[in-house]
Amino acid sequence: QVQLVESGGGLVQAGGSLRLSCAASGRTFSSYTMGWFRQAPGKEREFVATINWSGGSTYYADSVKGRFTISRDNAKNTVYLQMNSLKPEDTAVYYCAACSIPTVQTMIRRYDYWGQGTQVTVSS
Repeated sequence: QVQLVESGGGLVQAGGSLRLSCAASGRTFSSYTMGWFRQAPGKEREFVATINWSGGSTYYADSVKGRFTISRDNAKNTVYLQMNSLKPEDTAVYYCAACSIPTVQTMIRRYDYWGQGTQVTVSS
């Protein structure tokens, strides 16, 4: 069992930056692939970024490539999402998730555990 708690969301102007954190419980955090997803009002949840267990492999949605960076610190049981050059269309609730498959994953149904989400609002 893995419990995930996101933090770091907030209100930021377009062009600004935020760093999201996701703290995980459990001693097996380092064995999980981790992902970030987001859900805007009236829209389906969508993939944002993923990182494998070691941090050696990452993958991004085209909409955030070059602006967002996913990373992890297995010693701290934490995964991060650094978001730069934010746009109003990045406004959403951001969720982190854990997947037991050891390679990067983009599909929601592959993830076993989810956090409660943190709101990110980007004003124009």
